[in-house]
Amino acid sequence: MKVLSVIGTRPEAVKMAPVVYKLRETSGIESIVCVTAQHRQMLDQVLNLFDITPDIDLDLMKPNQTLAGITAAIFERLDPVLASVKPDWVLAQGDTTTVMATALLSYYHHIRFGHVEAGLRTGDKFQPFPEEVNRMVAGVAADLHFAPTEWSKENLLRENVRAERIVVTGNPVIDALQAVSAMPPDSESQALLAELGLTGESAPRMVLMTAHRRENFGAPLESICRAIRTLAEQYQGEIQFVYPVHLNPNVQQVAYPMLGDLPNVRLLPPLDYLPMVHLMKHAALVLTDSGGLQEEAPGLGVPVLVMRETTERPEGVSAGTVRLVGTDEAKIVAETHLLLDNPGEREKMARAINPYGDGKAAGKIVAALQAYQ
Repeated sequence: MKVLSVIGTRPEAVKMAPVVYKLRETSGIESIVCVTAQHRQMLDQVLNLFDITPDIDLDLMKPNQTLAGITAAIFERLDPVLASVKPDWVLAQGDTTTVMATALLSYYHHIRFGHVEAGLRTGDKFQPFPEEVNRMVAGVAADLHFAPTEWSKENLLRENVRAERIVVTGNPVIDALQAVSAMPPDSESQALLAELGLTGESAPRMVLMTAHRRENFGAPLESICRAIRTLAEQYQGEIQFVYPVHLNPNVQQVAYPMLGDLPNVRLLPPLDYLPMVHLMKHAALVLTDSGGLQEEAPGLGVPVLVMRETTERPEGVSAGTVRLVGTDEAKIVAETHLLLDNPGEREKMARAINPYGDGKAAGKIVAALQAYQ
């Protein structure tokens, strides 16, 4: 069986890496990896960490690329790859433009498509944008749906996906997280932790944040940064705020002017996955609009406040590992105070059980491919 895994961004690479490993080691499977490089630098960081060398690299990233531009480029460049490789299966993960275009191209070529992390929904096509529609398109084209949770499976059943085409696997991000968190800090991680003063008994508490989603560009991101500024001023000398800033100019041009002058806010370039995981392990709290961190941080016992109006991962909210706080400045400040000032409240979230699996998702995905009838 020939399986082509298509990867576009860093989060996709993190979640697909355990699947690629399992495909490699499974007898009777020829594994081929194609990257679109929708995100170039951040993607390469993860590929290097997991020792994955793409067989095919489309190298499509361009500065300030539009959604239409990257979509057209993927269609044009990936189409001949599918025609040449002729895989039995194509796999892609999540909800990016790469996933949406890959699913449609697989359908055009009559190639079976497996959707990893299937069934996430918010019910609002603009929240998140464009991810909600991307994953719905992938779901329409998919032959097998690898749902991370029972809630995701129920979403698919409501969309009339046949039950025998859905496999609840857990999320392979937990597989990846367990592998990486067990790795000792590399020199970059050690230097970063030392530079931030996070080593030793006198290390300050640290809040880790990320904010980069497209639907938060503009006023919502400005509100988020005002909240961080208020918190940093209130906790000066007590809390270190660390913000790896996405390379997108829409993020950079807001974060640096609004937060760059605060002594206890460290604005960093995007981090490799290994240093990011070790930074998470030192965090008292994560503030994010990311999807993956909603799954990863609870796996390390770190509470998460989600700075979005809705989430496609309500399992974490139900389990108590994450809280949805939106982008309102006052709400972000109040909820952060609650967790930083109330140890019992923070501990309750830290001890909640992560609903995203046991770290064995990749094996279940490969087994389902082999068993497909």
